[in-house]
Amino acid sequence: AGVKEDSFNVLDLAEYTKNRPWWRKVFAPSSGSSAEKYNVATQLVIGGVTGWCTGFIFQKVGKLAATAVGGGFFLLQIANHTGYIKVDWKLVERDVNKAKQQLKFHSSGKKVSPEVKSKVDEVIIFLKKNVILTGGFAGGFLLGMAS
Repeated sequence: AGVKEDSFNVLDLAEYTKNRPWWRKVFAPSSGSSAEKYNVATQLVIGGVTGWCTGFIFQKVGKLAATAVGGGFFLLQIANHTGYIKVDWKLVERDVNKAKQQLKFHSSGKKVSPEVKSKVDEVIIFLKKNVILTGGFAGGFLLGMAS
């Protein structure tokens, strides 16, 4: 019986990217600031467009979430009033008070975990290096929320 051998070409990505400057531009490590890669107008456009899209989506999801929560609460009130369900308000009050105490306990502690601190530091460094992009994003976000 004749055995057919398949031959495969091996693609070395390291060699491929050396010959493709667009690949490095698109998939370059983002260790530097965007100011090194793009001019001011491009940064503002990128930040503004992504901010507007984020704000628009945030607004739509926010309205949907508010409607769902408000509608759910309204239906619970109707069901409670008509007698379909009975709410143990003492239990609700006790759980709310317990949650308040836990929030007070956690917010009074001044200790911040090192993981959170390092992530916050990374975000601050990114924001400082990409001020124009961040400003464009903030402006676009507000426009997206307003539209």
